Amino acid sequence: MNPKPYKALIFDWDGTLADSTAQIVQSMQHAAQAAGFPAPSDDAVRQVIGLSLDKALNTVAPNISADEREQLVYHYRRHYLSPANRTVLFAEAAQWLPVFKQHYWLTVATGKSRAGLVKSLADTASAGYFMATRTVDECASKPHPEMILSLCDELGLQPHEVLMIGDTTHDLMLAANAGADAVAVNTGAHDAATLQQAPHIALLGGMADLAHWLGLSGSLNQPNIKNI
Repeated sequence: MNPKPYKALIFDWDGTLADSTAQIVQSMQHAAQAAGFPAPSDDAVRQVIGLSLDKALNTVAPNISADEREQLVYHYRRHYLSPANRTVLFAEAAQWLPVFKQHYWLTVATGKSRAGLVKSLADTASAGYFMATRTVDECASKPHPEMILSLCDELGLQPHEVLMIGDTTHDLMLAANAGADAVAVNTGAHDAATLQQAPHIALLGGMADLAHWLGLSGSLNQPNIKNI
């Protein structure tokens, strides 16, 4: 259990609260094929999840022209934002978000666009849990600290009073750069070995483990927690 008090939890979205890693991989591969390029591998896409779309494309397809990048962006957004492409929460997230809200201010810091987050919140009927959200349309892409600093400014908090929860090293470095604590969850794009390469104070198996680690009731009997 972690004894340190926090006033707000800052969640990454994709792969942390939402079971959407496969959606993003498929959308990126679809976009590449629709634009006439070889589809990137699953692992190549997973490594850039959490970054802004521009940053992700610069990594996955670094040698294409500006016009070609625009085509990829168009096809990605058309596929990902399709009404048929619905986002769902992890079952543990759906169970624990109401509990977390009773004890903390909840926020989101995501590499998604504002339109993408709005759709995802609507798909999951979860907008009411969050006091504030930040996307790459308002702030610099992870791992720049702006998302956390901006959320702190809105809530009247200091970085040491918030906890970042994420499934990628981009989330963990965002927190480190902002001077905030971070917890890694092994539920999304980056595996445990990759997560160990970035600063974090605990590596957890999901939202139930997070609830136990925070000292909330109804925790799992055998949490998958590795404190560092």
